[in-house]
Amino acid sequence: MSEPTFAALVSRWYEKNARDLPWREPGVGAWAILVSEVMLQQTPVARVLPAWTAWLERWPTPAALAADTPAEAIRMWGRLGYPRRAVRLRECAVAIVERHGGEVPDRLDQLLALPGVGTYTARAVAAFAYGQRHPVVDTNVRRVVCRAIAGEPDAGPATRPADLVACEELLPEEPAEAALASAAFMELGAVVCTARSPRCAVCPVEAVCAWRASGQEAPAGPTRRPQRYAGTDRQVRGLLLAVLREATGPVPHQRLDQVWADDVQRSRALAGLVQDGLVEAAGASSFRLTGDGPPAPTFPAILHFRPSV
Repeated sequence: MSEPTFAALVSRWYEKNARDLPWREPGVGAWAILVSEVMLQQTPVARVLPAWTAWLERWPTPAALAADTPAEAIRMWGRLGYPRRAVRLRECAVAIVERHGGEVPDRLDQLLALPGVGTYTARAVAAFAYGQRHPVVDTNVRRVVCRAIAGEPDAGPATRPADLVACEELLPEEPAEAALASAAFMELGAVVCTARSPRCAVCPVEAVCAWRASGQEAPAGPTRRPQRYAGTDRQVRGLLLAVLREATGPVPHQRLDQVWADDVQRSRALAGLVQDGLVEAAGASSFRLTGDGPPAPTFPAILHFRPSV
């Protein structure tokens, strides 16, 4: 009797140990899975869970979101982080309605053509929503494959074409089994084969792991330098958005002046929000979330307004 494959070992472990997450429930639907994948980008599961539930309760279909305004998507996104994702998700919903009759497409090329849907997200939806055979490669999967197969302590900072090839070679030929394996690889990297504290003693592939056989140690520090937040434009953007999300009408720039003392940084952060489609002018000296009212006139100079004195 032949030995179980790498994918089979991880898949068996996953079937017994996978976290109980709502977007993994049978019949949850492609739209719900797409929303989860967008929200989970650079955001922990614990923060995504309540946001995902609230989002799907309000907009259970792409058509429901497409019919609402960008401003409401930004409001609903709250403090989940990287709010541009909310705007892109709504743009994606509009495209799904216009191009695919309101149904999330199942073809990889059509998924890749949707706004805000990249290589990872398209393959994740095709695999997890439609049971197709595609390599689904995120940071966790790259780490698992790099360690167990290549024998290296960690992968590089970004996904390369070679990572997709290496992952695809591990997948079973049968599509449903391949989709299960893709989810299993991801889960293993998230909860067992972690970056700094891998739990090798409970890993289902410890006996065949090339990295364990090499005797190399896990990296002593973070594999990526944590991004500083305090005092950055990201923090200022978040503070400005918080004021605009709570507002029921246009917000005068004098109110936004109170958010951050550095005039230059505040103006730069506001300009970035406008450029990203999150905020728009509502008058010569006021702002609002994009789409939160009738079309706004154009005021070319608004991004360089004079600070209050």
